[in-house]
Amino acid sequence: MKLYYFETPNARKPCAVARYLQSPVEFVRLDLGRGEHKQPDFLAVNPNGRVPTLVDGDFKLWESTAIMCYLARKAGSDLWPTDEMEQIDILRWLNWDTAHFSRHAARLFFQRRVKPAFGLGEPDPHEIDDATSFFHTFADVLDEHLKNRDTIACDRLTVADFAVASVLPYAKEAELPLEPYHQIRRWHEGLMALPAWRDPFPQAEPQRAAS
Repeated sequence: MKLYYFETPNARKPCAVARYLQSPVEFVRLDLGRGEHKQPDFLAVNPNGRVPTLVDGDFKLWESTAIMCYLARKAGSDLWPTDEMEQIDILRWLNWDTAHFSRHAARLFFQRRVKPAFGLGEPDPHEIDDATSFFHTFADVLDEHLKNRDTIACDRLTVADFAVASVLPYAKEAELPLEPYHQIRRWHEGLMALPAWRDPFPQAEPQRAAS
């Protein structure tokens, strides 16, 4: 299997799952700054020109949450359960996260980290204010849900945890307003204790990219 990635919140999810499961994955880094994701050979794999993307033989899969579930299923891991009701519960959180929590956290990450890094202009104060307002709305929901819980769903670690936490490792760069949310911070500290979540990307390439 080949897993195409760049050091972004969305790519972190399947990279972390692959590390956690010790999946037989070859990590292939695409330099987004150099437009490697827009080259014809990669567009033949993923016409969206996005990472992450997984190739397993003739099977090609994009979208980070789908890749996580595929890797877990292939490994026989209950990160993605076989029980249908548990699957539905996890799907609820995956969809909620995409539509709400990580959506607005990612807007802050884009304004404060991605735009300066890729020369896309100054952060937009209106976008920041709007995203911050929505972030608080949904952080309240998550913080309340996590009371007396160590994981998002099924009373154990699942792909839902890797999904909902995707932007939190970049909280400092994105200036996410996490101070009021003790439960979120506690839960994510637990995830950061996992080497696969803390260091999901191959070590040599990020160092080379920073050199």
